[in-house]
Amino acid sequence: MKSLSELLNGVEVVQLIGERSCPIKGLAFDSRKVLPGMLFAALPGSAVDGHAFISAAIQKGARAILCETIPENPDTQITWIKSAHITHTFGLIASNYYDNPSAMLKVVGITGTNGKTTTATLLYRLFMELGHKAGLLSTVCNYIDQRQIAATHTTPDPLQIQHLMAEMVAAGCTYCFMEVSSHAIDQDRIAGIDFDGGVFSNLTHDHLDYHKTFAEYRNAKKKFFDILGNKAFAITNLDDKNGLYMLQNCAARKLTYAVKTLADYKVKVMESHFDGMLITIDGTEVWTHFVGNFNASNLLAVYSTAISLGADKDEVLRIISLLKPVDGRFETFKSPTGIFAVVDYAHTPDAIKNVLSAINEVRTGNETLFTIIGAGGDRDKTKRPEMAFEAAKGSNKVILTSDNPRSEDPEMIISDMIKGVPADKAANVVVITNRKEAIRTACMMAHPGDIILIAGKGHEDYQEIKGVKYHFDDREIIREIFNVTNQN
Repeated sequence: MKSLSELLNGVEVVQLIGERSCPIKGLAFDSRKVLPGMLFAALPGSAVDGHAFISAAIQKGARAILCETIPENPDTQITWIKSAHITHTFGLIASNYYDNPSAMLKVVGITGTNGKTTTATLLYRLFMELGHKAGLLSTVCNYIDQRQIAATHTTPDPLQIQHLMAEMVAAGCTYCFMEVSSHAIDQDRIAGIDFDGGVFSNLTHDHLDYHKTFAEYRNAKKKFFDILGNKAFAITNLDDKNGLYMLQNCAARKLTYAVKTLADYKVKVMESHFDGMLITIDGTEVWTHFVGNFNASNLLAVYSTAISLGADKDEVLRIISLLKPVDGRFETFKSPTGIFAVVDYAHTPDAIKNVLSAINEVRTGNETLFTIIGAGGDRDKTKRPEMAFEAAKGSNKVILTSDNPRSEDPEMIISDMIKGVPADKAANVVVITNRKEAIRTACMMAHPGDIILIAGKGHEDYQEIKGVKYHFDDREIIREIFNVTNQN
């Protein structure tokens, strides 16, 4: 328990009515979770406004209310805190409530369209192998040292972030690696976090259902680098045309990495095979279990971050040679008859292009490359035809299918995708709405040596249809069809 005055330390408020030193027993922004003595934050939401639930929070015993608008005749038994930037303020309050845990951790945030999960997860694994206790906040899973906690969002809400970081500190962790989504930046979910470093991977077409324009999406990413202090470092990918933009007016120490251009950190792919590739980082050759230029870029981001954090170069390279791909990221399977399958989370046009390029780099060209792909419902519709275009351009045969249709009709989603298929590729594209049947059909059509890319869902173990999540795992399906248990 803390006093409200402790929670407001360093926090700018517009107006405060009531007892500033009252004890606060906890924090909540969901009125259903309010317990007597708590502070309730009336956060704005995309669907509902928290201000509509202030009365419900008071009825459940809230002691203080954080809001943007104080009622004309406020309850005098309640302390009212008015803020102009309520989500940002709530992040600072949450940090104070948990004794500012990020100040006791080396926190590195990774942002970008693609590569966030791989980079953050590999950094976590690398530092654990280096003998440090570390935490991870990611799309796939959260970790506190070796304890696994299910993830519900790429970047959790401010209260959950601070709670998880406090648990990391309690567990003896000294590092925290976290994915930082554009939604989280825009919604101030990262307020109250003391970042020691930031990494930019790339920026491609995604989330325009939320940000509306590419410029807004790009600026949300840039906002993360704008908040970094002069004691932090900022590492950006120079192969991306937006890389240098992220560093404009950034106070942090600036570093760059690249596969294709001159940069502070460079990587070169020497050999590529289905089971890995030989790369050169900083003049040293390293065999890795990863495939493709996009993964070479991810590994370089990991390397440059580790060096920036003071890790030993030789140890970092040794561990990079041992690291394995993240769940659902270029995860490979081979049938007894010699058919290859790749399960990958690629769900943007650029990610599909990258994973297909990686496959085409290592194939002989005599095989047939099948791509099974859908697009998520209730999400950015403008990327659907572009995804189908990249799939058709990079594959011999494409099966358009369902992904997570959510509230939309899956056949309408597929019809949006079909619009992007080039006329000269139309004969190579078929529609099988049932995802399991689509995978089974590709396996039946494939011959020994052929390759099947199953894109879009990766690590996910569900399909969301009309508000209901049904168990569905691309990897389970392919193991069942191939009758194998192996994976990369």
